[in-house]
Amino acid sequence: MRYLPLTSDDRAAMLAAVGAASIDDLFVDVPAEARLDGTIAGLPDHASELAVERHMAALARRNMAAGDGPFFLGAGAYRHHVPASVDHLIQRGEFLTAYTPYQPEIAQGTLQMLFEFQSQVARLLGTDVANASMYDGSTACWEAIVMARRVTRRSKALLSTGLHPHYRSVARTMAKYTGDVLVDGDPNLEAGTDWAALAAAVDKETSCVVVQYPDILGRIDDMAALANACQAAGALLIAVVTEPVALGLIKAPGEMGADIVVGEGQSIGVGLQFGGPYLGLFGCKAKYVRQMPGRLCGETADANGKRGFVLTLSTREQHIRREKATSNICTNSGLCALAFSIHMTLLGEAGLRQLAGINHGRAKAAAVELAKVPGVSLLNGGFFNEFTLVLPKAARPVIHELAEKGILGGVSLGRLYPDNDALANGLVVAVTETVTEEDIAGFAAALKEVLA
Repeated sequence: MRYLPLTSDDRAAMLAAVGAASIDDLFVDVPAEARLDGTIAGLPDHASELAVERHMAALARRNMAAGDGPFFLGAGAYRHHVPASVDHLIQRGEFLTAYTPYQPEIAQGTLQMLFEFQSQVARLLGTDVANASMYDGSTACWEAIVMARRVTRRSKALLSTGLHPHYRSVARTMAKYTGDVLVDGDPNLEAGTDWAALAAAVDKETSCVVVQYPDILGRIDDMAALANACQAAGALLIAVVTEPVALGLIKAPGEMGADIVVGEGQSIGVGLQFGGPYLGLFGCKAKYVRQMPGRLCGETADANGKRGFVLTLSTREQHIRREKATSNICTNSGLCALAFSIHMTLLGEAGLRQLAGINHGRAKAAAVELAKVPGVSLLNGGFFNEFTLVLPKAARPVIHELAEKGILGGVSLGRLYPDNDALANGLVVAVTETVTEEDIAGFAAALKEVLA
């Protein structure tokens, strides 16, 4: 908090109102042994605002920001260029003055934006319908698993080894309290795709199969056969997309038979922002819409025949009986959804395809150059803008050495899977339109030097 407005008199008045003689009286229920008895060693009691700002700025300068050098990080969060017009437009009054659409008569700007957002997301994901967004991709993934249980009345979910480990971790955490059985595992650098094995594992107890597209290693597979296997067994196929820009070039999961498609929308309109807030995307087939979590905005007409927008569906416990609610998510990521929708509108379909083409082209160029480095091999046969390299030694120390040279050179699988030594040499590299030919050449030269 930058500014504390309360005076001593203000504090005294509040203490008097609650019947406490001092601030210490507020903590009488906390055992004495659990309270600090004096100052914290090594930490000063207080400092001036100016001194604190200087100290924090000095700490920040020790970090390497995304824009400070060549940036090849990915694995679920991507650095894309966000036009300045996005930031300008999200500050327009019709959006700022009615951030939450509880009262449709005064929230028309927000509701119309969410309606357009839903239309864009549904078309992007290849689904019949999409909701007004969710918190982020990982929680959207879990909500899809819970939705599949409601639809199928089963509780066993098969998670692809290509699913992002953070998404899998969220699902594991939540499943502790719901009784869902999760069948999962780590990826295998040698075996490649596990989709055929997933199809074979689907049985009459399976509620859903969860796959990532492209997966955590950047691999792209056709999910049509898996969708057929799920349908035959009465299970749902859930597809997770962490890089929505990819859908400007590759086939949408919904078009290949996925029943539910979820993902992270950060790539479009939303900056990296130190890990959040981000934007969950959620779409499904129309026949499951009443089991879909979150909000759904719809178009209608008022008493005078004028076009208007309302909350058509809001199946959360603030609106209906708790036992009937499909989700306990409090709200959608309204501001991030707005930024997404504005950026998508500015791009248009042709612009999105062009952006995706630039990403893929630069990724191919980077893969060719990096694979030339002695001892380095390219794992992927096909990819969009992200691929996995196998290094001759553990990737984590290599990344640290690259950072010292001013290059953010990817995400090590050893960091994502710290308990799996078989993945320690894997390096996931993402290449977006923000990467230049000079960046690629510099990365290849630095990697060669580090590995020598």
